[in-house]
Amino acid sequence: MKKLLLFYAAGCLGGLVNSIALWLLGDFDITRTLGIDIAPALTPAWLYPRIVWGGIWGLTFVLPMLDAKLLLKGSLLSLLPSLVQLFVIYPYHAHKGMAGLELGMLTPLLVITLNWIWGLTTALTLKLAK
Repeated sequence: MKKLLLFYAAGCLGGLVNSIALWLLGDFDITRTLGIDIAPALTPAWLYPRIVWGGIWGLTFVLPMLDAKLLLKGSLLSLLPSLVQLFVIYPYHAHKGMAGLELGMLTPLLVITLNWIWGLTTALTLKLAK
């Protein structure tokens, strides 16, 4: 049980870092410069679900693979939320087209990069917690 709580907490921290990175990219108009129409406001209503989902995705670290190589594991596991965001959330829930391409051609790269930040933050947190 302690391990699951640790995975969840580490994933929550990853979700926070991912969210702050996205907010900063939008706040400094970097996303707009890249032709991506994503610039969220840093509000509790936007931030809290992202932290909770980061924790839920953090539970994937329970998978028994690459435990000795946590950074590689984090990089690989970060592809799971990226795939869900690009091929489920954007097209079917947000109605932003397959892979969110209606938001800009570089949206998939942004999603993969931000989720990689989540994966590395989660993995580093777990590594430091040992």
